[in-house]
Amino acid sequence: MGSLAEQFKAQMNREETERDRNLREGRRNLRKFCSLRKPDFYKETRTYQDELCNTLQAAYEKKLVSEKTGKPIKYLIINMPPGYGKSYTLANFANWCYGQNVKNKIITVSYNNIIAPEFARTTRDMVQEEGEPGEDSYTTRDFFPHVKVKYGDASVMKWSLERSYASYLATSFDGTVTGMRGNIIIIDDPIKNDKEAANDAVKDSHWNYLKNTLSSRALPGALWIIVLTRWATDDLAGRLLDAYPDKCHVLKLTALDTDSPDGVSTCEDLFPTEDLQDKRETLDENIWGANYMQVPVDKKGALYGGFKTYSVVDPDKFERVINYTDTADEGTDSLCSVSAGVIGRYGYLIDVYYTEDSMETTEPETARRLQVNGVRECLIESNNGGRGFARNVMRHLRTLKCYKCMVTWFHQSKPKKVRILTNASNVMDQIIMPEDWERRWPDYAKHMKKYQRKGKNDHDDAEDATTGIVEMINGDVKGKRKARIGRKRALGV
Repeated sequence: MGSLAEQFKAQMNREETERDRNLREGRRNLRKFCSLRKPDFYKETRTYQDELCNTLQAAYEKKLVSEKTGKPIKYLIINMPPGYGKSYTLANFANWCYGQNVKNKIITVSYNNIIAPEFARTTRDMVQEEGEPGEDSYTTRDFFPHVKVKYGDASVMKWSLERSYASYLATSFDGTVTGMRGNIIIIDDPIKNDKEAANDAVKDSHWNYLKNTLSSRALPGALWIIVLTRWATDDLAGRLLDAYPDKCHVLKLTALDTDSPDGVSTCEDLFPTEDLQDKRETLDENIWGANYMQVPVDKKGALYGGFKTYSVVDPDKFERVINYTDTADEGTDSLCSVSAGVIGRYGYLIDVYYTEDSMETTEPETARRLQVNGVRECLIESNNGGRGFARNVMRHLRTLKCYKCMVTWFHQSKPKKVRILTNASNVMDQIIMPEDWERRWPDYAKHMKKYQRKGKNDHDDAEDATTGIVEMINGDVKGKRKARIGRKRALGV
């Protein structure tokens, strides 16, 4: 059996073997790395952490691919409730990435210059942390002893690792990224609250900063990680999804299980169901939906819940090809001209012309599109100079030798919002969009998705024209003046 000394030595060897095994697993696996570093937070019972860590690792290793293209995704969008440790996990992720390759260059972008140093300091301190020899704990240094902050280059906002340079930069949306390029770019909570989410100028500035500033500092093949609360459909995540749907992957984590009829917590030991239900009753429903269920505020009250789509449609099967045009007023209105092929009671959208250009541009362009799309019935609202617009479109059609399109103008007497609201269910049922409609017609898509059932809407032209298509299909609207563009017929100016 051996002496007590031998037994103790054997026990020590077994402990060392287990520790070595843990270290090897932690070097290979981010979830293991996190759970060994902070076992009191990263627990087996918190299964959402498995999904979060595994998704981050797959994205880093280029194993997270687009279902459509089969290529590695470029943008990883993470939506999760507050208190789930997203920032702390991202700091662990940054440390683990340095362990994989000390040449990695990471840029983190936070809401402002107050938050940015906090994330940077946490990440740097993890690199520098040292534990006592033999204690039952693990530091980054234990896993990756070669990862060290370069002496004399350890400022909070920008620092380098030994055997590398410009390894880490923290900045904000009003900061700069000069002198630094990154292959991992992390954006953490760009929008502070619901008021900012409703501010188009703020959302525009974030988008422009990403496109014009950050993108210029991204190395080829860079991984972008955007962690945010879904306040609005046109926030940074929404715009990335609209612009690059095949390059994005969304990890959506909610506080309550959406598949559970009783609303059970997705992490009971972190946020008990009873506490979450109390919070749900206390908080404003929009705040609750955005923060804890990742439902954008404007989506919750949105008129349209979603649209049917088609990939391919045979034009020869169209029974009619129709167009409804809402002309622009002198205010903030836009011209919206929607064309659709009709099969039975369904309208397959084939073209949308949505613009704020002047009539000198829109009149000939509308005519051209009517010809190209093979439109046979065109209905134009005459309320805001539409009658003159229609006559000029007819002139241009004749110039194009397009003689088969019937142009009709009429006065719309029904209130616009009433028409839009009462026909909303018909629009979602009868209108079928092309699969890429959001990319093909971005402004039109933006306004269709944002239109609110209650309150004031800044734009309603897209909804008006689309409603008009449904009304034409159902025979609910007819023009009073008709003119077929004949070869020899006067235009009746």
